[in-house]
Amino acid sequence: MSKHENEVEQGVMKIYSGSEPDIDTLYEYSYINQIAWTVLALALGMIVWMSIALSNAENQRNALMTKACADPVFKGEIDNKCLRVVHTRDHWWQHVGYALTHVTPE
Repeated sequence: MSKHENEVEQGVMKIYSGSEPDIDTLYEYSYINQIAWTVLALALGMIVWMSIALSNAENQRNALMTKACADPVFKGEIDNKCLRVVHTRDHWWQHVGYALTHVTPE
């Protein structure tokens, strides 16, 4: 191999060696991506949990306001068993929608 070919080959290798990843720090920052996905999963879980809680609370509030769970035996009292199983609207998202759009008491 001539000296000129060797210099050309070294120049090409120098160009390519600058573009290859640094093996020493390649896996050093991989935890950042995992933190982002973990935070996203926790946030979505919290949104689902809050939606379920809001739907249940609005369902019970609506049952109390419409007197859907009035105790038939004791007038003016509430049937707690009814309050746990009553469905005052057709779908859960109707409860959430109402609760999100009516934030102040009527």
